[in-house]
Amino acid sequence: MREIVFDTETTGLDPTNGDRIVEIGCVELFNHIATGQTFHRYINPERPMPAEAQRVHGLDDKFLSDKPLFASIVADLLAFVGDAPMIAHNADFDLAFLNAELGRCKQPLIPAGQIVDSLMLARRKHPAGPNSLDALCARYQIDTSKRTLHGALLDSHLLAEVYIELIGGRQASLILADERGGGQQARYGAVVHAAAPRPEPRLFRVSEAEMAAHAARLEALGDKAIWRQYLGG
Repeated sequence: MREIVFDTETTGLDPTNGDRIVEIGCVELFNHIATGQTFHRYINPERPMPAEAQRVHGLDDKFLSDKPLFASIVADLLAFVGDAPMIAHNADFDLAFLNAELGRCKQPLIPAGQIVDSLMLARRKHPAGPNSLDALCARYQIDTSKRTLHGALLDSHLLAEVYIELIGGRQASLILADERGGGQQARYGAVVHAAAPRPEPRLFRVSEAEMAAHAARLEALGDKAIWRQYLGG
């Protein structure tokens, strides 16, 4: 299953008051494993950057002045996302901004049913909290040393790792070594040891009493019993 983990950075907290997206980052997962495929754009918000927002993500007016408008990147964004489920932390915030931008471009809005809120998942799994992205990274020992400021793509990578932990996907996505030779392979920081192949098939010990009980059961089932195909009966 394909999923898209995404995050946005904005000029403020309320798209209905004119705040805009200034950065969007997306990370592709397939069967809960990062594929290495990403989408990342900085966006000119067509308005000044408030100082309080700049302190969060470090993006100023000069840096954003030559970046494309959202309308210029929307086709590429929608092509990357497709109809995949989209995962965000405190998803109502990101979805409101994304749909506000899509509405300005006269594009179809992202339906709420396509969104998975990892914050809600975290609150169910860890009701005592805290459940911020930083707190969850600390809980799951995910390295945040490169995160000095908020950044949409970096936060999407971190959230992808958190999301996999929240749904128990780390265990599900472990890949064993090649069955021909045993060994080990690392995936998401875990190491799995695969047993060497058996030199001969394992024999199961069945008692005479069990064989007799099985034969009696076949007689009761009649001539069409599927087991007779294996016994040549």
